[in-house]
Amino acid sequence: MSADVTESLVETGATLRDHGGNLSAAIQHYGGNRADWIDLSTGINPCPYPLPAFDASDWTALPDTAASAELEQAARRFWSVPAEAAVLPAPGASALIALLPGVADPRWARIETPTYNEHAAAFANHGWTISGSGPAEACVAVHPNNPDGRLWQAEEITAPLCIIDESFCDICPDQSLIHLAAKPGVIVLKSFGKFWGLAGMRLGFAIGDPELLQRLAQLQGPWAVSGPALKTGLQALQDQNWADQTRQSLARDAQRLDRLATTRGATVVGGTDLFRLYQVEDAAQWQERLAKAHIWSRIFPYSTTYIRLGLPPQHGWDRLEAAL
Repeated sequence: MSADVTESLVETGATLRDHGGNLSAAIQHYGGNRADWIDLSTGINPCPYPLPAFDASDWTALPDTAASAELEQAARRFWSVPAEAAVLPAPGASALIALLPGVADPRWARIETPTYNEHAAAFANHGWTISGSGPAEACVAVHPNNPDGRLWQAEEITAPLCIIDESFCDICPDQSLIHLAAKPGVIVLKSFGKFWGLAGMRLGFAIGDPELLQRLAQLQGPWAVSGPALKTGLQALQDQNWADQTRQSLARDAQRLDRLATTRGATVVGGTDLFRLYQVEDAAQWQERLAKAHIWSRIFPYSTTYIRLGLPPQHGWDRLEAAL
């Protein structure tokens, strides 16, 4: 993030934690309004799942327990959840990440970096000591990793409490480590905001050790998932045809983005089919050039050469090419 935009975040009182999606600060600095901008700073599918038709009761009634049970069963089928594992729907994976360290007594947590930084923040907030290596009572594996797309191996994930964040794994289901959810002490996270492109819906899942998920459910409280999210999640998780076609189109667009970026001098470092990580000579300069064309990107405080781009919507490809 450029220094000027960082200052804008401080001035507006925003929580200064390194994230994509901070489009408001970019707009404040570079002008325009939200409709003028293409936000490539996140890894959200730009072609989201179509919303179902809602009725009044979806908004006015407390979320139905039967609908929640239906959603849990759909999640089991879609992700091939082991019979030994429990499933807990939640209002987004981020809400689960904030609560998860509270299911065990705080000691040492192993979180290798770079990775999604909310995990370390959540463990620190619960009194855990964070380490990047060595033995620990808890470990976190973001699989595929954000921002480099690293895929973990099962034997690398060892601790009494193991959190496997598969927020981006629906693009590569054959790589999922969901089978580990059958083991004691393991919790696998799933996000609805990335692959399905419905980040505003706030829907996520914790899958794994029933005892730990019972503690997590108690921390979460009742009626955590809204009626519209229950209905949308159920329909989407039953729509295998949409999922299959979406994986194909995302893979094509990721290859297209790589071709576009590399012809402008970038080198592919990694990523997934929802975002790509590039090495460039000056990441801040690339971000500035794109921002002047009202295209927002992601750079990182630990690297002057890494820039991450999400996939543009179909109408945004020509603008991106021109800006680069």
